[in-house]
Amino acid sequence: MSLRYRPKPSRRRTGFVAASATLLALTLSACSTSPSKAAGTGDSTAINVVAAENFWGSLAEQLGGSHVKVLSIINNPDADPHDYEPTAADGRAVAGAKLAIVNGIGYDAWAGKLVAANPASGRTVLTVGDLVGVKDGGNPHQWYSPPNVRKVIDQITADYKKLDPADATFFDTQHSTVVNTNLKDYFGLVDQIKTTYGGTPVGASESIFAPLADAAGLKLLTPESFLTAISEGSAPTAADKVITDNQIKNKQIKVYVYNSQNATPDVKAQVDAAKAAGIVVATVTETLTPAGASFQDWQVSQLTALKQALAQATGK
Repeated sequence: MSLRYRPKPSRRRTGFVAASATLLALTLSACSTSPSKAAGTGDSTAINVVAAENFWGSLAEQLGGSHVKVLSIINNPDADPHDYEPTAADGRAVAGAKLAIVNGIGYDAWAGKLVAANPASGRTVLTVGDLVGVKDGGNPHQWYSPPNVRKVIDQITADYKKLDPADATFFDTQHSTVVNTNLKDYFGLVDQIKTTYGGTPVGASESIFAPLADAAGLKLLTPESFLTAISEGSAPTAADKVITDNQIKNKQIKVYVYNSQNATPDVKAQVDAAKAAGIVVATVTETLTPAGASFQDWQVSQLTALKQALAQATGK
């Protein structure tokens, strides 16, 4: 499914703290999201890494082990990556980073501007959208695409080896551990869902679920324009609301999946209608939940719940 995504200046999201993203904040001494680890501190031989979001930061930390220091700017479930307001501390961290990881695709425009505003010689910038070939206007939620997660993992390792060639063997070993051990259940659950429930009709509240539905072989019936509108924070069209409401009312879908960090009135109404119709409801979140969870713990928990919802809905 190819989704068009046109980012808005601000999204009002349940559970998120909305702010106006502007580089003027770099001159302020405001608080950041209080990361547990700070780039540029500790072992001077470690590679300093700054990730705009913690879902990429978690993978970067696991892939680098003791040879990296990773700071994730967005690491709080209450912070909205779309509308985050960078701080002076964020600017200093980016200025000292040897590797900066930015999602791109219009999702975190502030992060790209932050990198550009804090130039540093020898820094590598990994922009996920560029890596996976999704341009502005496409679906930015590529951390919900298992094949693209694997591409990012491969590229982070390649960047580490370029920045620290003497420890290439160590990074290769870490890569193997992350893919074959740490993320084994994550990739395995996606395959299990595809094998057992592939083709099952499902609905969703927004485009965040589309890459995972595609990878898991689920038939996502919700109109693309409805998914995109909710993701952008804009109102879906009346026609799209009629279609999605009828899909629920007439039980054309088996499971309804919604982003619990973006429960707009339209979404809440659909969740209530789905439950009233006897349709099983599952949830996903935009960033690591709970705070401090690893990428795989977060995703495995959600995938397990999705698998259980599909089993309940289909009797398989």
